[in-house]
Amino acid sequence: MTEETPEHEPRAIVRHRRRWSSVWVVPLLALIVAGSLVWKHYAGRGPLAYVRFETADSIKAGATEVRCRSVRVGMLEKIDLADDLLSVVAEVRMDPGSAHLLRQGTRFWVVKARLSAGSLSGASTLIEGAYLELEPGDGNQTVNHYDGLEEPPVTPASVPGLRLTLISEDAGSLAVGAPIYYRGFEVGRVERRTLDIANRRIRFDIFLKDEYSSLVSQGTCFWNTSGIDVTAGADGVKVSTPSFQAMLSGGAVFSVPKGGDPGAPVQDGAVFQLYPDQEAAEKSIFKPDRRVLLFFDQSVRGLSIGAPVEFRGIHLGRVSEISFRHSPPGDSRVPVVVEIDSETLRKAVENIQAPTDTLAECVRRGLRAKLSTGSLLTGALYVDFDFVPGVAPAELVKLGEYDVIPTADASGLAQLQDKVNAILAKIEALPLDETLNKFGTAADEIAITVKDVRGTLDEAEGALAQAKKLLAKDETQNLTAELQATLKQVRSSVDSLGPNGAMQGDLARTLDELRAALRSFKVLSDSIEEKPNSLLFGREGSGDPKPRAKR
Repeated sequence: MTEETPEHEPRAIVRHRRRWSSVWVVPLLALIVAGSLVWKHYAGRGPLAYVRFETADSIKAGATEVRCRSVRVGMLEKIDLADDLLSVVAEVRMDPGSAHLLRQGTRFWVVKARLSAGSLSGASTLIEGAYLELEPGDGNQTVNHYDGLEEPPVTPASVPGLRLTLISEDAGSLAVGAPIYYRGFEVGRVERRTLDIANRRIRFDIFLKDEYSSLVSQGTCFWNTSGIDVTAGADGVKVSTPSFQAMLSGGAVFSVPKGGDPGAPVQDGAVFQLYPDQEAAEKSIFKPDRRVLLFFDQSVRGLSIGAPVEFRGIHLGRVSEISFRHSPPGDSRVPVVVEIDSETLRKAVENIQAPTDTLAECVRRGLRAKLSTGSLLTGALYVDFDFVPGVAPAELVKLGEYDVIPTADASGLAQLQDKVNAILAKIEALPLDETLNKFGTAADEIAITVKDVRGTLDEAEGALAQAKKLLAKDETQNLTAELQATLKQVRSSVDSLGPNGAMQGDLARTLDELRAALRSFKVLSDSIEEKPNSLLFGREGSGDPKPRAKR
């Protein structure tokens, strides 16, 4: 049996589904926008700069800005320890428009509050926080790695002015930021102080303002004016005091010394010697043209290296060396090498022509060198050149590489000093110990004597006390009247012995009788002498008896 097919059989309609739908437009647009934003973000970011600091003090990643003349040019993104663990590396993301600032010579440093002896800097960071300061360099090559400055420079490189370098053997108290003075007026500052290890010297980088840069020339001298300078030498004691600010933070002064040649102007980078004081700077312009040798018989104690050499008060040179290595064998004199300017000597001495050897002619005329005392307070000596009248003629001789100038006896003060030293030596030779011991023994004896005297005084005081008690008694009070009566009797007895007294007449008669007896005795003695037998036979009477005189 067969199936019957219906007259109208239904058929399925197959339709092909579209592969893309408009629904995907929205996410596709979102993806495109997001991608463009991402691309814009990364494409619009500035370059990275890596700055190395010793520590990350006062700076924070994501918070510390990078500024150039107070305008933001970037942001600190990340801080990591360096591989050597001795420093930190700060990753700085620059703004797109500031990429040209990363070039050769660019410098970075941290701006924060800093208190120094001279001033307070970065005070605004106490409120808004520290930031990195960028100073653009002057090179054309792009650089991405830098060593940050631990101390900020005083002046940016873009500021016009004169930048010089000072070299010194000792740093002293001259610090970064210390002022530079010209005749007491501040014209610049010290920017940096570093130690030159290779040459073992101190380097100071200084900046002078542009309007004062013409004051510095090749003949300019710089010297340190920090602290109070007290010097004692042949010129006496000198005390110099700078300004109060220079005493706190140090300072330097520059000028062309008196009598010096200013020379040509200088450019950036010129190097100058920094002298310890003004005296050393002024001595630096002295240019000796001759070195001579002197031999002294006396002690040179008090004569130092650098002591002045003068001719009648005019500065002629300085002492450069005192050493026995210049002495000939067997010569015990003290050799002293001095540097002198023969041109100054030629101008000071009359009638010496230019072609003539000035020194030799002066020696022939009697020029001699001697030691003189420059200061009684310090005892410092200096070499004095002068013409000595009546000296024996001498010629300028040569010993090795030096000319030898004859010397004369020391000046009056030096001679006086030698005499005083001789007297002191004699005093030192005296037996002072023995004398002092004798003085000690005498002092002990004096002490014993004083003790005895004090005992005697005590006894005398006791006797006086007893005498006072005796005089206070009633019996002693009547003693005065009794003494007066006794004196009255004595006076009457003395009166009887006077020329008007009765005893005086008795004495006169007795003396007459005594004279008569003596005359009789004399007659008797004469008779016996003439006739010894008259004692037995008597005297022979004369024929005519002599009558007796009447009484």
